[in-house]
Amino acid sequence: MDFQLTEDQRALKSGVRELLEGRFGADALREAAAGSGLPSLDRDLWRELGDAGFFSLRLPEAEGGVGLGLAEAVLAFEEAGRVLLMGPLVSTFLAARNVTGAAQGVTVVTAASGGLVPWLDAADVALGDVLGAVPLWSVDPLTPLHRVPVPSASSEAEAEAEADLLLAAEQLGSAAKTCELAVRYARERTQFGQPIGAFQAVKQLCAQMLVRAEVARGAVYAAAVTGDVLEIAGAKLLADDAAVRNARDCLQVHGGMGFTWEAEVHLHLKRAWVRAGLGRSAAGAEEELAAAL
Repeated sequence: MDFQLTEDQRALKSGVRELLEGRFGADALREAAAGSGLPSLDRDLWRELGDAGFFSLRLPEAEGGVGLGLAEAVLAFEEAGRVLLMGPLVSTFLAARNVTGAAQGVTVVTAASGGLVPWLDAADVALGDVLGAVPLWSVDPLTPLHRVPVPSASSEAEAEAEADLLLAAEQLGSAAKTCELAVRYARERTQFGQPIGAFQAVKQLCAQMLVRAEVARGAVYAAAVTGDVLEIAGAKLLADDAAVRNARDCLQVHGGMGFTWEAEVHLHLKRAWVRAGLGRSAAGAEEELAAAL
């Protein structure tokens, strides 16, 4: 079986990257992070994503959608993860068929996930039981959170699995981006008259980051093809680990520079922590996989 991306898939990935980097690049990310108070959702960008077909990727063409599959959705969300795009992307995407305006980016939809509700105040529609949700201090300054007192058990296992896979795709995008940031900085930063990337310790960190990202990529892409619940659990587990550990190693390569607001590295770590708390937890994924062995 050929697991290489098709020409159309590469074009989709490239198109989404061009759109997001043009509208929410590194400068826009830093500007949003530097703002005081809670971040605000860019409704114009949300509608632009809707016009571009981001939220309607999986809707049939007869319903005004793009008519693509889960694999293509994963590629789009991977690109969203690279730029740390703000907002409840997964819940709005999954609600595109059932909530009026979600597919067009006009209606912002959030949902309880893992006991947390991202962007509750900014959302037009909140799915699931969010009664009594209380504001929660978020480690990520670009993801406002609420916590629900008692997470409700959902019978929508298929929808939950798809949400986990899309979260894993975002984590994959972040893991790949922090690897690139570390390699770039290691080439530019000099010490003792040579780039720090020439030192064995830094080389090993960057190599480990690449391995984590590519292992997670294989798991996420494979799960997107099969749609198997257990494979999605494994993909989420690997992608969460890659995003968090790569961001930590990227911070180590950057040194003190990585903690400054001028750098985006620390924002990747904070978002990775938040995403790891959404959907299926690492402990839950491990138990499911162990039980299936």
